[in-house]
Amino acid sequence: MAGQCRTCHGLEGLAKIPIAPNIGGEPADYIAAQLLAFREGRREHEMMSVVAKGLSDQNIADVAAWYAGHLATAVPKTDLAGAPEVCASCHGADGIAVVDLAPNLAGETNIYLDTQLKSFRLGKRESEIMSGIAAELSDEEIRAVADWYAAIGLKVQQVD
Repeated sequence: MAGQCRTCHGLEGLAKIPIAPNIGGEPADYIAAQLLAFREGRREHEMMSVVAKGLSDQNIADVAAWYAGHLATAVPKTDLAGAPEVCASCHGADGIAVVDLAPNLAGETNIYLDTQLKSFRLGKRESEIMSGIAAELSDEEIRAVADWYAAIGLKVQQVD
């Protein structure tokens, strides 16, 4: 099943295009929740909504298990002491999430992060936590967060 995800997300979960997130090493519950949201129309994206509509519950579980079976490790290129406080409590100073249903942000492109934060701010993407946080961020603050996490490298490897 993960083979159909490889064009955008890579077989190991490292995104191949700037508007796709890295998904290798994300918890299976997080990946499954996102795929269900796309399938059910609670989250929309021109490609993912179409792809997810064709996935069965078992397909979703299989894809989630495949990508969760990878280990994501941050490769900091800067002092982590300057991490955005509002983000670090869930997503980690190094971009590796410390809360189960929060995604890793390390190594995401700044364009992806910027787009997602603005989607939360505008209500195009909804989250009990992120919608409120993003609503308080200016464009400049969003860009600073996006640039911070984009500057951290990410290594993903399959767990044996």
